[in-house]
Amino acid sequence: METEGSSRRSRVGGAPAESQEACYVISVVARMVGVHAQTLRAYERLGLVAPSRSQGNIRLYSQQDLEQLRRIKTLIDDLGVNLAGVEVILRMMGRMAEMERNMQALLGEVERLRALARVDVGPEESSAPPS
Repeated sequence: METEGSSRRSRVGGAPAESQEACYVISVVARMVGVHAQTLRAYERLGLVAPSRSQGNIRLYSQQDLEQLRRIKTLIDDLGVNLAGVEVILRMMGRMAEMERNMQALLGEVERLRALARVDVGPEESSAPPS
């Protein structure tokens, strides 16, 4: 079985494809999510999900793909969102996740620089009153 990262297109709103190993075939995923296999193929054509492929060209869905499909099904069934809306929502969710990662990296950098500034100032200089 090959991993997802080897032959994947980017998906709407998803995390890096290399992070999960593919493990479910389309018939199993269709049962797990509660949709027809043809629906999963349509979602793939729209770019909402991008399962990896085996050497025999069989679709292989990861746990991440399964979560994405459940998210899509919830948006459609519970919230009444159409497929165009699903695409927009997933894209926005992906951008928000990316911004959150960037913000965390920036906060880490700020903390690193603060710690570096504390070391450069030294304990005796930092407690002295301003002149």
